[in-house]
Amino acid sequence: MSSALETLRRDFGGDIIEPGAAEYESASRSILASGSPAYVLRPKSVGDVRAGVRFAAGTGLSLSVRGGGHSFPGFGTNDGGVVIDLSRLANVEIINKDRHLVRIGGGATWGQVADALAPHGLAISSGDTKSVGVGGLTLTGGIGWKVRKYGLALDSLVAAEVVTADGEVVYASAEENPELFWAIRGGGGNFGIVTAFEFAAHPTTDVFYGKIAFPAAEAATVLQGWADYLRTAPEELTSIASFANPFAGGPAAPVEIQVTFDGDDPELAAEAIDPIRRLGTAIDDDVALKPYVDTLVDGATPPPGIQLVTRSAFADKESVSEVLQILVEIGASAGSPFIAVRSVGGAVSRVPDDATAYAHRQAELMFVTTIAGPKPVVEAARPALEAIWGRLAPHVNGAYANFLASATEQDVAAIYPTETYERLAAVKRQYDPGNLFAGNHNVRPQ
Repeated sequence: MSSALETLRRDFGGDIIEPGAAEYESASRSILASGSPAYVLRPKSVGDVRAGVRFAAGTGLSLSVRGGGHSFPGFGTNDGGVVIDLSRLANVEIINKDRHLVRIGGGATWGQVADALAPHGLAISSGDTKSVGVGGLTLTGGIGWKVRKYGLALDSLVAAEVVTADGEVVYASAEENPELFWAIRGGGGNFGIVTAFEFAAHPTTDVFYGKIAFPAAEAATVLQGWADYLRTAPEELTSIASFANPFAGGPAAPVEIQVTFDGDDPELAAEAIDPIRRLGTAIDDDVALKPYVDTLVDGATPPPGIQLVTRSAFADKESVSEVLQILVEIGASAGSPFIAVRSVGGAVSRVPDDATAYAHRQAELMFVTTIAGPKPVVEAARPALEAIWGRLAPHVNGAYANFLASATEQDVAAIYPTETYERLAAVKRQYDPGNLFAGNHNVRPQ
């Protein structure tokens, strides 16, 4: 260990933060998890990342990679291992104006990207939270306010610079190392550390964004009408329905339909959004024209001791009605989790199923349940939550990795169907045979 540490101190130009250092308390935790790593490394260059990877591999310490730090299972930290915090690698640069190609450091957040691209009238389909990292979101999907028109965040990716388990730098694109490029678009952080992403951005205008709220008593008709309408709605319209918010009345909380119309024409926007307004008795409507960057919200950090348990799945067209009926019944009961349902389809579904490692192209909806509270409260709520998911199980499929609070074998099997998993495992054997990058929804190299 002493020899490896001496080599690291010689070769690493960034910060090496150890227990006892002034920065350690904040550096040791991610946004949603606490940890006690032996070393937190903040590289300033790709060379630093290579040195950090070789140090972790050489010492046998567990390795965690942190981008934005929003991982629900806490992948961005560990106990007794090495954390490579990419936050200093956050440059955003337009490298080809004609093709709108953008190079983004692996530690950038989507808020930084949106701010950098806005003056150029450009955007990238991403998530909906400013502080979420480009890396974590892109490597597993990316469902945000432009998803139905431009697809997942990973669908705009054209190349990546990856530091692999042996500390080497590999360029991945459709032409160069194409199987690795396939794998990182949905396969998470299993194959290395992406130190830079190259995206094809698109021109953007201001967008119409806001929420339309309806009484909880109208949940069944509003949600079913909403899902039915989205099958034929313009792809410029992306929407999220949420209800049973425990901070707004639980079962009595309004049904909130958030909408984004990707365009600045008020007549086209009204034509797309008005059918949602007519679904029930609208009790609030704050939809307005805003810069795209203002649709991204600030991510909240839970108070100490508060746990979040998030679980997700997909619903295909034939099961949407049954799933929504069950969710409405659950939302009307005491102790319901917070429920959010996201529209997908559109551009997502036009990509061939095997074009990337994201395996849920034909789903119409992705839905999420969340419970939050101190550990005893969360543990007491788990049996009821399991019963809810038991009811849903016959009607849903898969899971969305970015909204999972656990990383069990069952979770991994839900994220990656058998054929996808086997192909990912073959790529894993090539680039990480020792499973150094295990701090994720892990694909093993067997």
